[in-house]
Amino acid sequence: MNPMPMVALVGNPNAGKSALFNALTGARQKVGNYPGVTVERKSGRMSLADGRPLEIVDLPGTYSLEPGSPDEAVTRDVILGRQEGERLPSAMVIVVDATNLDNHLRFALQLIALGLPVVIALNMVDLARRDGLIIDPDRLSAELGVPVIPTVAVRKQGIDDLKERIGLLVGDGAQRISAGRAIVHEDIVVVQRRARAIALAATTEEHGARQWSHRIDAIALHPVLGPILLAGLMFLMFQGVFAWAQAPMDAIGALMADTQAWVTAHMADGVLRSLITDGLIAGVGAVITFLPQILILFFFILLLEASGYMVRAAFIMDRLMARVGLSGRAFIPLLSSFACAVPGIMATRTIDDPKDRLTTILIAPLMTCSARLPVYAVIIAAFIPAKTVGPGIGLQGLVLFALYMMGIVGAMVAALVLRRTVTKGQSPGFMMEMPKYQLPSWRDVALGLWTRALIFLKRAGTIIAFTTVVLWALLSFPKPPADSKANPVDYSIAGRIADGLAPAFKPIGFDRDIVLALIPAMAAREVAVSALATTYSLQAKGTAADDPALDRNLAQRLHGHWSLATALAFLVWFVFAPQCISTIAVTRRETNGWRWPGFMVGYLFVLAYLAAGITFWASSALGL
Repeated sequence: MNPMPMVALVGNPNAGKSALFNALTGARQKVGNYPGVTVERKSGRMSLADGRPLEIVDLPGTYSLEPGSPDEAVTRDVILGRQEGERLPSAMVIVVDATNLDNHLRFALQLIALGLPVVIALNMVDLARRDGLIIDPDRLSAELGVPVIPTVAVRKQGIDDLKERIGLLVGDGAQRISAGRAIVHEDIVVVQRRARAIALAATTEEHGARQWSHRIDAIALHPVLGPILLAGLMFLMFQGVFAWAQAPMDAIGALMADTQAWVTAHMADGVLRSLITDGLIAGVGAVITFLPQILILFFFILLLEASGYMVRAAFIMDRLMARVGLSGRAFIPLLSSFACAVPGIMATRTIDDPKDRLTTILIAPLMTCSARLPVYAVIIAAFIPAKTVGPGIGLQGLVLFALYMMGIVGAMVAALVLRRTVTKGQSPGFMMEMPKYQLPSWRDVALGLWTRALIFLKRAGTIIAFTTVVLWALLSFPKPPADSKANPVDYSIAGRIADGLAPAFKPIGFDRDIVLALIPAMAAREVAVSALATTYSLQAKGTAADDPALDRNLAQRLHGHWSLATALAFLVWFVFAPQCISTIAVTRRETNGWRWPGFMVGYLFVLAYLAAGITFWASSALGL
């Protein structure tokens, strides 16, 4: 008995294969894994008009026959008949996105040249028409030498015509087509040029949004103007972080101060009141104050993602990353690390090359995560004047921009060194598909900001609160004798531990109080702010009751305790410092051991110490 003919659905990611698969098979589907790999296998049955059954297999999306990940390797092996336990397809349905024709035709040309019976499903023709793009399927068919069926899979338009054509492909008289109609060139640039020429010949109309996209891309993807535009957008983002956030930050700060005053007025002096005022309100409240700045930062990021520009930024950065030995695949994990290094490191699973992936993991902590923003903000507010240095250019925002750029440059230099030493190897290139530009959905942006706010507040209410309470306890006990004039911090457990560690950090300008902030910051970056607030709050309790220091906020207290050289060194320390415990833990999990997490912590600590030291010594020499 002859086996049921198998037809493979193949195409680029986001071409609409899954929707087409559902339209062809209905509910007659089953899901499993391919033998030997954890890649999902989706198959279903389809009946032709004459009653013949077919098996339809939805293959993972890929951009070429040169795989860059395990799922892309499965697609290649299935259509070449190499996959274990899988027979060679009787025919292929190549799903092509009509809104992105030239990019999708690049892979289609490679598939057609294999010689299997092929039909092109020109999908999403309705969206192409909406965007001002009209494609002639007959002209496209003539150019490719294979049949082309226009479809709208989500509405089941063109499905009957596609089924009829599939029936002809797997009929008794079906033969392999001639591969000479579409030659596969080893040079991907040549294939891309051929694809663009075919797309241009088959396109009868192009206007509206399509023309505007091309005009914008002429600037956004320009080798000179593109990087300038990206730098300008980042600069605007960091200017906004300070310029727009001040009013809501002042409001939150005032609320915390009023809450602290109310608790002080209504509770008797004692351990519990100190825990609430000096621990929770002074510590956690100092972190929550910076929520507006974090939301403004993510507002910009969400807008860039929703508009379609973020992928263009990845394309621009790919040129720079190639020079340091990384592929553009590393950009998205590194971009995710601006929010938090944990999801950024987990996102490296999309990188197939092990050396490329390991390098990305090791440099991800150098991307300035949102947890560092409160640290930067409080130090900048304390030591950098809120003045303009040019039309619409604030000095504080300029310093914040410089800190983020320092992290990016540091990551690129670290990648360059790592790729030539411990992770030496060739880095493969990758394909990138440009989404169309579109106006962001304000509902989606608002939902993203709400989610980010909840994550931050949950973090403040759990990790930061717990660490702050532990630090408060270590700073509060044992208490000095009632008749002693000793500073309570000096007498405490934490103070004595920090006194022992302080000599190691004295050469780079860090005193005992700064060491007290660095230790709990290993739990979460923001804890450095709450640790400083708690330390100075408890120290103030050792002064006279009418000491004006009691009424000053953290930024004012820091300005009175630190020199500018120390403040700059502290900022630079946090640019390069080893990451939080969560980042170390996820690195251990992703690298299957403690070797690379230990290496990461070690090289980042040395880098942070040297960078902070150079900053302090240079600033001191300049009289700062």
